[in-house]
Amino acid sequence: MIKMKKTTMALCLSTITLIAACGNDNETNETESEAGTVEENEQEEATAEEAEAGGTLNLGYGTNPATLDPHITPHTATRDVSRHVFEQLLAIDEDYEVQPSLAENFEISDDGLVYTFTLRDNVTFHNGEPMLAEDVVASMDRWLTQSSQGLANFPDASMIEVDENTVELHLQEATLIGPNILADVAPLPAIMPKEIAEEAGTANVSEFIGTGPFQLEEWSIDQYVHLTKFEDYQSPEGEPSGLAGEKEALVDEVFFNFITDASTRVNGITTGEYDIAFNLPLDSSDQIDASNGVEPFLSDGGIMAYVFNNEQGPLSDLTLRQAVNTAVNMNDALMSAYSDDRFYSLDPALANPNQSHWYSEAGAENYNQNDIEAAKELVEQSDYAGEDIVILATSEVDNLYNIAIYTQQALEEIGLNATLSVYDWASFEEARDNPENFDLFVVDFAVRPTLHQYPFLSSESSYPGWTDSEEIDEALQNITQASSIEDAQPHVDELQQVVWDYLPISKIGNKQNFVAHRDHIENYRDLIGPVLWNVSKHE
Repeated sequence: MIKMKKTTMALCLSTITLIAACGNDNETNETESEAGTVEENEQEEATAEEAEAGGTLNLGYGTNPATLDPHITPHTATRDVSRHVFEQLLAIDEDYEVQPSLAENFEISDDGLVYTFTLRDNVTFHNGEPMLAEDVVASMDRWLTQSSQGLANFPDASMIEVDENTVELHLQEATLIGPNILADVAPLPAIMPKEIAEEAGTANVSEFIGTGPFQLEEWSIDQYVHLTKFEDYQSPEGEPSGLAGEKEALVDEVFFNFITDASTRVNGITTGEYDIAFNLPLDSSDQIDASNGVEPFLSDGGIMAYVFNNEQGPLSDLTLRQAVNTAVNMNDALMSAYSDDRFYSLDPALANPNQSHWYSEAGAENYNQNDIEAAKELVEQSDYAGEDIVILATSEVDNLYNIAIYTQQALEEIGLNATLSVYDWASFEEARDNPENFDLFVVDFAVRPTLHQYPFLSSESSYPGWTDSEEIDEALQNITQASSIEDAQPHVDELQQVVWDYLPISKIGNKQNFVAHRDHIENYRDLIGPVLWNVSKHE
């Protein structure tokens, strides 16, 4: 039986020991008088710390959430807000390792079909009610049947209450990545009161009550979300790391101000209207660098990639996909988007370098070849007959649009007739669902806790590009059926290699998210979105 427990970190408290020297009255009297001074100093320091704690975090955030229901959407804005209100049984740390969160510990049966979770004691919902097993069962039943992750990874699974502090997840088929999926951030397998989960069913939840360090005070649609500190919050133990370990709301209030205009967010962070600003345009980096009291913050933003139409059109021909992949200079593509190599890195792997279990450079020989003559030869070997290669693009996302322009020029250099089809973002998302509308597009994918969560890999996915590779499907299955992460490593290499051979996508590189915060903000962190607990504001 595999048993995984949360690591409890012992907190080392330094103590002051007063030693009176024997036979020296002067030293003894001096020590006694200093004891009072030490005590007074400690009281003054404590008072100063209390005075610095609290305050309000004002965020300049670029996207409006369509919903705050964490179960039904992977939308970035929903994810970034809801992680502060809701919690889940498991969470990922900064190395993308799975740690218990609302669970005190969990065990996996020898056959991999039963996960047993022991719940932490004395966890309270924002409505003052205790979190019990029945709440976990109702919440997880809804997530299993309503979320894309639950449906894809745990078909026909069920959650069962053993007693008020213990629940079991029963699977139909064992999977190595089960804990990783349960620790995923979107759609979040959030725990909420039983009555709310059951009442919502397939509709959106009507109340947003969780167990997190912040609670929802107000959601003014299209304007802001107002969170306040949850005074009765019960934190997990352990060193803070990523989304795991100790959490503490060190500010009294958080405002997610939804500011869709990028220049307004830039001006707001430079003037001090916002404490933290997100999704800043890269061409504002010089202005941010020159602003007093502002510090830039870069975080892992995921991967940039070309997505090919594998279903129909010229690029359904593998040889032509290889020609495109062989021709493109990935550094030039990324520089066209970001103009500054601080904001990107060249890397052939699907995983983030921190994801040691999933990281592989297999197939790297096919990455960033920039060989125009070899690409022209591949065009000659393909079935290409002069058709237009339609590059779907959006004018509303500068980095994606700039790479699309560069790509058009690169394809023309190897003899392809490349045209841009430009849409606004909403129309772009709609157009790419139809294989008749494009041959390739450029997009970015957020870091995923496992490779299986990239939608372009599976033949069963309806994601635009329509991958159809038995080799990729087999590699994915081999990973999930492995008995351990170590046993899965050769299959991770296998997956990486066949992706570069088949080319459902062509990875361009890794991107960085550009955030800025005022210098009075301490301990701001990011892991697939902002982490606002343990963040303090000192003015």
